[in-house]
Amino acid sequence: MHPTLNIAKKAALNAGKIISRASRDISQLTVSTKQQSDYVTEVDRAAEDEIIATIRDTYPDHSILAEESGAQAGAAGKSDYQWIIDPLDGTTNFIHGFPQYAISIGVAHKGVMTHAVVFDPNRNELFTASKGGGAFLNDKRIRVSKRAKLEDSLIGTGFPYRVFDHVDAYLAIFKELAKKTGGMRRPGAASLDLAYVACGRLDGFWELGLAPWDMAAGTLLISEAGGLVGDFSGENDYMNTGNIIGGTPKVFAQLVQTIAPHLTAKLEA
Repeated sequence: MHPTLNIAKKAALNAGKIISRASRDISQLTVSTKQQSDYVTEVDRAAEDEIIATIRDTYPDHSILAEESGAQAGAAGKSDYQWIIDPLDGTTNFIHGFPQYAISIGVAHKGVMTHAVVFDPNRNELFTASKGGGAFLNDKRIRVSKRAKLEDSLIGTGFPYRVFDHVDAYLAIFKELAKKTGGMRRPGAASLDLAYVACGRLDGFWELGLAPWDMAAGTLLISEAGGLVGDFSGENDYMNTGNIIGGTPKVFAQLVQTIAPHLTAKLEA
């Protein structure tokens, strides 16, 4: 395992311990609202602090982009390396005791994702990937499913809480896909949804209005597992637009074909 991936793994496991301890008595948590349907707890912040401290011990010069604390430069200023962190993806699930949440850590070099970790502390499932090295679940190689037809596929999605003005476009896409797929699921943690595409539990995933920390690690997992990732036009601008499609190669193409006609200038803004 690459040394950088080892540090990402260590950071995720350390954060997982904090989250698991807190999950034993969620009634004691202090919950704040960042915006409608977007919550943060002291557990999010503690997990993020632990991840950053673990990274800084080994890579003090690397930059960091984290959900709660934002962008941070390294000790030497500008760096070619950036760690993209979601310390608790699925906070709404967590505060309700719904066991579907994860820690997501991605590492980019000159804007290209090179390492990824998604850790589910409930199931003790650790998804990892390094560019060119494949994707793994608890050290066992994973691949996207072999499903080729959208009508047979189980597709994940998420509701666009960050972009309420795009709800009509989202619902139009949802309605069409509900008719064309084998089933739709909305578990509530995008990083895990993407990891599930990588290991074949889902055949595809789409969502709009995501933040970089929601997607960074999961996208590398999918590509290293033999799948495809793109924006709603099938291009590579998803980290900027927040609009993402992932899936098996053939399911990805059919998702793009279905979603693309719904694109508008407003949706792409």
